[in-house]
Amino acid sequence: MNHTTDVLIIGSGISGLSLAIKLAKLIPEQNITIITKEKVDDCNTFNAQGGIACVWDKGDSFKKHVQDTLIAGDDLCDENIVKRIISQAPERIRELIDMGVTFSKDNDGNLDLGQEGGHSERRILHVNDLTGKNIEESLIKRVKECDNIEIKEKFCAVNLYSRNLKCRGAYVLDQKTEEIHNIASKVTVIATGGAGKIYLYTTNPDVASGDGIAMAYRAGATIANMEFFQFHPTCLFHPFAKSFLISEAMRGEGAILTDISGRPFMEIYHPLKDLAPRDVVSRAIDSELKKSGDDHVLLDIASYKDKSFIKTHFPGIYEECLKFGIDITHEPIPVVPAAHYCCGGVLAGINGITDVKNLYVIGESACTGLHGANRLASNSLLEGIVCAHECSKLIANNIHALRIKSFKPWEPGNAVPSTEAVIITQNWDEIRRFMWNYVGIVRTDKRLERAKKRINLLLEEINNYYWDFKIEKNLVELRNLATVAKIIIVSAISRKESRGIHFNIDHPNKSKLIRNTIIKKPW
Repeated sequence: MNHTTDVLIIGSGISGLSLAIKLAKLIPEQNITIITKEKVDDCNTFNAQGGIACVWDKGDSFKKHVQDTLIAGDDLCDENIVKRIISQAPERIRELIDMGVTFSKDNDGNLDLGQEGGHSERRILHVNDLTGKNIEESLIKRVKECDNIEIKEKFCAVNLYSRNLKCRGAYVLDQKTEEIHNIASKVTVIATGGAGKIYLYTTNPDVASGDGIAMAYRAGATIANMEFFQFHPTCLFHPFAKSFLISEAMRGEGAILTDISGRPFMEIYHPLKDLAPRDVVSRAIDSELKKSGDDHVLLDIASYKDKSFIKTHFPGIYEECLKFGIDITHEPIPVVPAAHYCCGGVLAGINGITDVKNLYVIGESACTGLHGANRLASNSLLEGIVCAHECSKLIANNIHALRIKSFKPWEPGNAVPSTEAVIITQNWDEIRRFMWNYVGIVRTDKRLERAKKRINLLLEEINNYYWDFKIEKNLVELRNLATVAKIIIVSAISRKESRGIHFNIDHPNKSKLIRNTIIKKPW
């Protein structure tokens, strides 16, 4: 079935939704379609707890925020991009407030500013520990008020249609009918978020399988710095808990990491102790676990804050932990590091522009230069709203000169319904496990080479399966996951140094020879 739309946005997090809202006002005569492979609120944004970094207090400054970001990025940030994004933060925050986001306030009625690892000042605007949920719900409400925006749920993008580095839309699987549709558009925007499901342990929801990055790669876009995959230090450790993040804001309010016996350990790893950058804290925990043989460490806020403070500031974490029999007002929380944020992605400008014509990429799928070798806490939602703003201006200025061009229908060939779905689950599990063991927090040349051999074999098997059987969402995700896994592995092998999130025991020092790791089709 053929569809047309002026603007096709793939993804429904803060980047995609805020872009759609702005475009609806800038180009009200143009049709905007948002597709999302599950429900509209099933995204990383909804799960974001900490907040948005923004210079708000008079004692703070853009210069300080820029410096904190550059330090966390370990000399790989694009300083010009950092300055441009950070300087826009107050204006974009005011827009979110106007759209109904109710940031938490202190007893005097001022915005309550939190502090997180790597920040020299309190500058994290939040909605208790449910910031992403509040933002997502506010944006969805505004989107539904726009007559020229259509949301299609359960629509899974399969591939972009790109010829000669020009994108004309996408092939999309309608999961309700099991049909693959053509959606032809003037411009296509990828806002699909990250790829945390590549790893065994992650804070990301199940939808984060690297779809946008893989599709852009197959369309010919340049991919950059994918070896820099950030691991959040504190994910809830419990056999029945799944992907639940314990916000860094908790350490900003005085929580302390300890080993099982209650011994604090961060002071031996960094002067900032528990507020050190995430890569430092993650490696510290990894080191402690390897030394002790334990399977988790503890995060203790109960010893430092009273019950009412904890329940008021962290209601989401309190309620979620209570489901698993953990009362964080009386006992420490068992935690482990988990894959959290993809600092690399499709090489894109602050306005989302890529080297594929009419294809834009914003949010976590993009590599703009803001994060460098390690993302500073709470800069991600900021990047999402600023880049959506800049992207909306560029699209609005150019779209009237563009035309929708249809393309040929999907060709199923001799594909038949799958009778061996176990292959999908087996390969999915194998990839996630060897990515965790071989391409995780601490890497070695030997482990990376093992991972490369495994992913090459699995990619061949997955591609054969892909063309033999009818398309379904799990197969689309597996193919994308495997593609992004190989990009990460190849990128990690090529970076013969340790910098930021990428730590290789065989290359412990920094090198002046390596700037950006670039991957482009073919390998």
